This record gives sequence, structure tokens and C-alpha cells, in this order.
Amino acid sequence: MLRWLGHQQVAVLDGGWQQWQSENRPVSLEIHRRTPRSFLPQLRSHLQINSDEVLQILEHSDYKLLDARAADRFRGENETIDPVAGHIPHALCAPYVENAGPDGKVLPVEVLKKRFHALLGPVQPEKTICYCGSGVTACHNLLAMAHAGLAEGKLYAGSWSEWITDPKRPVAR
Repeated sequence: MLRWLGHQQVAVLDGGWQQWQSENRPVSLEIHRRTPRSFLPQLRSHLQINSDEVLQILEHSDYKLLDARAADRFRGENETIDPVAGHIPHALCAPYVENAGPDGKVLPVEVLKKRFHALLGPVQPEKTICYCGSGVTACHNLLAMAHAGLAEGKLYAGSWSEWITDPKRPVAR
């Protein structure tokens, strides 16, 4: 999401804080003060897509929609957050949790490449649209694609929570 806003120096703590500690990496209780700086977003509009654009490409086979939510939410069986259950028609279920192993660390590059090649088939990664419930975990799929060396896909930031606000938009279960 930060890359979409134009911030290029982005990093992820692979495995999280627990992994860092389990590897006996350095920690400190000292509070470090940094000089405040301003960040002016420079939207990279080619990395995002809105609901009208998603609607226009639904039937196009040269695009893929990847839903990063859990399979039960995708199928509309367990929707505890949004008032409407289901997914955007023609989307594929691609849970973001499948980008990491049981230890919480991102899967090896070759494993991620195979995963996304299987999901995308002949579709080019830059014609991939990732969404989820609110646009956050969709970024995990975009990150995994980038980590695997694939071209940058697009984020539908409004995601499912926005999609269902217009009853004219189709819903699949």
C-alpha cells in the first residue's frame, strides 16, 4: 500500500517480532528519537483500480481478480464483517495466508512463483487485480507477487466492503 502511495523504501519484518526474537537478533529498550519528516503521497495510479474499472473488466479473460480473504468468506459461508456475503464474480480465491509457512515467514520465491503462475495461468501479472475485505490483506498478495519477481498487479482498495455498497454490482456465492 505504501508503494501505491509512492513510498519506495518499504520493508517487511519476515516472520514478525516473534521470529526476530527467536533468532536472538538485537533488541533494545532505548527510545530512539528521529527528526520528523513530511511525506507527500505521490499516487502511482497505475497500481490501483476502482469499482467502475473492476466492473468493466469482469468478463475479460485477459484479467484476473484475486480475493485474498479466507475460502469460507469467499464462498459466502462465514461473513461476520460485511452485511453481504460472497465475492466478486469471476474472482479466484487466493487467501493471503497461503503466502507464508506455519512459522509465519514468507514462502520461498520459487514456491510463490508456482502459486501465482497456477492462479494466473496465461494472464500477465500486471493485469491482476487483488482485493479482500477492505484493501489491506490484498496487499499481502501484491507483496508476495513482487517478492516472487512478478510484475506489479493492481490493488482494488475499496475491495468487498465497497463493492457491496451498490446493489447493482453483481455478487457471486
